[in-house]
Amino acid sequence: MLRTHTCGELRLDHVNQEVTLAGWVQRVRNKGGLIWVDLRDRYGLTQLIFEEDSSEKALLEKAAELGREFVVQATGKVIERTSKNDKIPTGSIEIKVTELEVLNAAKVPPFIIEDETDGGEELRMKYRYLDLRRNVVREKLQLRHKMMQETRKYMDAQEFIEVETPVLIKSTPEGARDFVVPSRTNPGEFYALPQSPQTFKQLLMVSGFDRYFQIVKCFRDEDLRADRQPEFTQIDCEMAFVTQEDILNTFEGMTKHLFSKVKGVELEEVKRMTYADAMKYYGNDKPDLRFDMKFVELNELAKGKGFSIFDQAELVVGICAKGAAEYTRKQIDALTEWVKRPQIGAKGMIYAKYNADGTIKSSVDKFYSADDLQDWADAFGATQGDLMLILSGDADKVRKQLSELRLKMGEELGLRDRSVFKPLWVMDFPLLEWDEETNRYHAMHHPFTSPKTEDIPLLDSDPGAVRANAYDLVINGVEIGGGSIRIHDRATQQLMFKHLGFTEEEAQKQFGFLMEAFEYGAPPHGGIAFGFDRLCAIFGGSDSIRDYIAFPKNNSGRDVMIDSPSSIADEQLKELSIQLAVVAKS
Repeated sequence: MLRTHTCGELRLDHVNQEVTLAGWVQRVRNKGGLIWVDLRDRYGLTQLIFEEDSSEKALLEKAAELGREFVVQATGKVIERTSKNDKIPTGSIEIKVTELEVLNAAKVPPFIIEDETDGGEELRMKYRYLDLRRNVVREKLQLRHKMMQETRKYMDAQEFIEVETPVLIKSTPEGARDFVVPSRTNPGEFYALPQSPQTFKQLLMVSGFDRYFQIVKCFRDEDLRADRQPEFTQIDCEMAFVTQEDILNTFEGMTKHLFSKVKGVELEEVKRMTYADAMKYYGNDKPDLRFDMKFVELNELAKGKGFSIFDQAELVVGICAKGAAEYTRKQIDALTEWVKRPQIGAKGMIYAKYNADGTIKSSVDKFYSADDLQDWADAFGATQGDLMLILSGDADKVRKQLSELRLKMGEELGLRDRSVFKPLWVMDFPLLEWDEETNRYHAMHHPFTSPKTEDIPLLDSDPGAVRANAYDLVINGVEIGGGSIRIHDRATQQLMFKHLGFTEEEAQKQFGFLMEAFEYGAPPHGGIAFGFDRLCAIFGGSDSIRDYIAFPKNNSGRDVMIDSPSSIADEQLKELSIQLAVVAKS
């Protein structure tokens, strides 16, 4: 080894010991006859000292030539520091250096490699290998590592078997766009990279591996944002001979285990809510329960009073912001403009303030009496000091708009505390959702999701009303995982394909292998997949999953460090039997 200790290891107990450290130069402070060098590795930082009276002149000169990020090896004696630094674990000691070797000189880095850096995101992504030297970035990957280890410990203790599934698979028409890979040995044919190991884990259940998991890479060619990457990681799981309740209990246990072992947080019981209630009371299928502010529908109280905006609306609905009656007119106008932005799409916003003196002041006073407004307040459960915010319009649209407003108010009022965790199971999702573009139903989750037995007759008469044996785990308004009980017999799977618009030939071509497997004794089974990157971001208190991926892509799906994707040589295209005809996007 080129070192006897790490740069985060030495303490007062080591005083007078001869040690050798190796690492990167964080900074150099040169006072002429006295030089201090901060040496860093992934374990910490140790101060080196070079003194003119006790060091050879050549050694002092060598130390003076050191620059940021030089890789060096230093040997010397551990001594007690006269001026201690209580901000770092090694702050009570320093190394009086007797030997110094530069293992590798370094150019001046393009940004300062410290927690508070001067480098912008694009620059740091281009030099990601330098960004990874920063404590704040490294700690995020260490958190990811710990979560991986604790996941495997829990799953192993529950008798799950970790099985790897193929990365080169068959393209299927459902879900997001596939990334495709040409086959040289099969000209004109392509593999796809898996969006998830869905069919393989079901085949593992048919194979008798009744408890499978995998921490697996998945790939989706979709538009990117802070919580999406073209390649991401799932904790993928499947169980046989189980009910939905078994799966919820097992993975609620895994979630509690991770919070306990990684965060030191003991989670309370995980609440459960139907999809219908989530949409009715929160306007989305992943409600943030760190604060209340439930939707209150006002159709019966607000319509028929001559206010045409409410009278013509399909739904009048609002939220009560506790303690926000002191909002100024300027603040309320700013909220109104915010909900009218194209991203939200509301036409306006009505407010009612429950003042400290017991009066209620609204923006529609000429249409509603004091008694009418009191009825509103009673419906909201409002008390003096509260602010009621109301939107109206088409039911589906207005719920989405109010959901955004609710989250904004939660943020403004400081109710979305990152140190508080409120997990929730959302259940009984619709099996199918209508797609206006293709003019047909699509599977809300995937085509192997089992419908509730009692709803199967509705597939012919009212497909949109059919509920699925599907469930999502939501934490603080973020979908962390989702799964379902699967279809495990050929007849029901064929029925599902029929209602998704597949012909028998198409279903056979795409999924014939799976339906045939079902004829050889498929057990009842179900599972779940957790977005591992999102889970890490929740644990680390971040909005973006990029921070928890060693080498992420930017918003255009590019790796700016290695300049990928890139063109390939004509010879390689010829070998793959591919002729390019790039069509410009309209």
